[in-house]
Amino acid sequence: MGWGSAFKQLDEYRFLLPKTFQPGMRVDGLVYADQAMIDHIFRENAHLQVANVACLPGIVGKSLAMPDIHLGYGFAIGGVAAFNPKDDGIISPGGVGYDINCGVRVLRTDLEKKDVQPKLLDMVEALARNVPSGVGSESELALSAKDLDKILETGSSWAVRNGYGTGDDLEHTESSGCLDWADASLVSSHAKERGASQQGTLGSGNHFLEVQYIDEIYDDKKAQEWGLFAGQVTIMVHTGSRGLGHQVCTDYIKVMNRAAQKYGIKLPDRQLCCAPISSPEGRDYFAAMAAAANFAWCNRQMLMHWTRETFSRVMGASAERLGIRLVYDVAHNIAKMEKHGGQALCVHRKGATRAFPDQPVLVPGDMGRYSFILVGTEKALQETWGSVCHGAGRLMSRHEASRRYSASELISQLEGQGILVRSASRKGLVEEAPGAYKDVQNVVNVVHGSGLAKKVARMRPLCVVKG
Repeated sequence: MGWGSAFKQLDEYRFLLPKTFQPGMRVDGLVYADQAMIDHIFRENAHLQVANVACLPGIVGKSLAMPDIHLGYGFAIGGVAAFNPKDDGIISPGGVGYDINCGVRVLRTDLEKKDVQPKLLDMVEALARNVPSGVGSESELALSAKDLDKILETGSSWAVRNGYGTGDDLEHTESSGCLDWADASLVSSHAKERGASQQGTLGSGNHFLEVQYIDEIYDDKKAQEWGLFAGQVTIMVHTGSRGLGHQVCTDYIKVMNRAAQKYGIKLPDRQLCCAPISSPEGRDYFAAMAAAANFAWCNRQMLMHWTRETFSRVMGASAERLGIRLVYDVAHNIAKMEKHGGQALCVHRKGATRAFPDQPVLVPGDMGRYSFILVGTEKALQETWGSVCHGAGRLMSRHEASRRYSASELISQLEGQGILVRSASRKGLVEEAPGAYKDVQNVVNVVHGSGLAKKVARMRPLCVVKG
């Protein structure tokens, strides 16, 4: 049986999952994809998670999925949904994910590819030394309990106040790098123990630091506005809240399992455990999640600062002279109260990124192909609560990638493409092989073609530091 038994194709990039598909669905599902992607989504049964989310109390509009959709905990990764607090709307840790505020920031420079290429080996070695990465990686920061609580409640501004960046960085960060309803007292001592030594670390999994160059400009006007040009060197940082965010999610899944029973919420999947947003449990999770999000923003700010310092040393000039400035930082894996159509809604973006009109949208690819900068549109605001894809999306599991690829062959293949790679783990490297991911260009073509975001620039990797 093919996907036609589940979906109704609306146009080239939109596939409707009607609420008659599954008992209990309160709204339709809508998946943004192309023909090849919808085949894979159907075979993987990711559409069942879209249907399950559509069953949750207070959901508004549609249960949405971006073209990088794949199976996740509770919500599919690439899932977006909004809930109305006035209609018993819920908040769910499974709608945010374990790596709270995993996100991406992009820096622009005045350098061109030809300036950096002769020093590329020195650059990747220096970045690998100066940016702690890998499972259990720890930074040299000696944070007091008071400092950690300040980070949890003030985010990136803690880093700037302590000399790790400038106020200009905050202006180019989503939410200025801080969710102001965060409450550090609602983060468990175990979560704080896990996070204390991990502030300012890249971590593992799909996290990376990548030096890139722009090989194509699609929108000259917008590129010029953001200081981008063909041949330019850019830097991308991708990481999140590390063990602290993971523990916050773990802690509150237990709380939400009890809450779902307490409030009589019928769950199509236990992984969607939740509580009304207005309930004590809902409010506590929301404040703890915000604290983890602030930790993540501060983390990316620290890593960016050390990256700028490394560039300065290797290139022999100050960051100011090299023109290294933040273009934007955008969050994935987050829930926020936002006003849409005059209503205050709790918007969950799980492996999805905000795409408000005229806002930079950052979509990383795999380490062997390319990444994109796009610009959000009014159409996204109308159709997807201002949301698009957050990356390429996995095609195969980490286990399958480990079985199929070898680290030495992968390194050799990437070096043959002129891409230098350093990784804290050979196992982690093969799990992130380019072939394990969808081609991000196909994913971006869907959001561009459907009008949710418009392409501005494409970047190719020069060197990569992987967790």
